[in-house]
Amino acid sequence: MTFHSPGGKRGSFFAALPLWSWLVLFSLGGGIVGLGGFTFSYAEGLSYFSDDPKACSNCHVMRDVYDSWNRGAHHHVAGCNDCHTPHTSLVAKYVIKGLNGWNHSKAFTLNDFPATIRITPLNRAIAQENCVACHGELVSLIVHDDQAEGTDCLTCHTGVGHGK
Repeated sequence: MTFHSPGGKRGSFFAALPLWSWLVLFSLGGGIVGLGGFTFSYAEGLSYFSDDPKACSNCHVMRDVYDSWNRGAHHHVAGCNDCHTPHTSLVAKYVIKGLNGWNHSKAFTLNDFPATIRITPLNRAIAQENCVACHGELVSLIVHDDQAEGTDCLTCHTGVGHGK
C-alpha cells in the first residue's frame, strides 16, 4: 500500500507518520507490555497453568479457601482443578481457568470481592459435574438428568471439599 506524502512523493504508510507519533506508539506499547509482564511475574502467573493447589493461595484472599481445603475430606484425593475445572477437554479446562483468573484478578485489583468467597453458578455447575464424575456409581440412584431441577450435591455437601 502506498501513499502520497504532502510533497507529492510516493511513500509507505510508515514513512507518512512523523517520528514523534512512532515514539508515542512504541512507548505506549512498551509500557503496556512491560507493566503486563511485571504484573504476570509478580502474581506468579505461570503457576496457574499447573495443577498445584498452592497456586490458588498465591492471592491472599484465597488463603482461607486453600487452608480449608487442606483440612477437608478431599485433600488427599483431589486438588482444586479436580473439582473446579471441566474434565471434558484441555481447552475447556484452560478456558475456565482463564475466566476464573480474570475474575479473581479483576476483583482483587478493584478490591470488589466479598468478605466470604462464594462459588459462581458456572463454577457450581462444573463442581456438580465433577462430583458425579467421581462418585457416579455411589449416587446413581439419586442423580436424575431428566428432573426439572437436577440433583445438586453441594446443597447438602457444601463443605466437603473445604472442610467446613
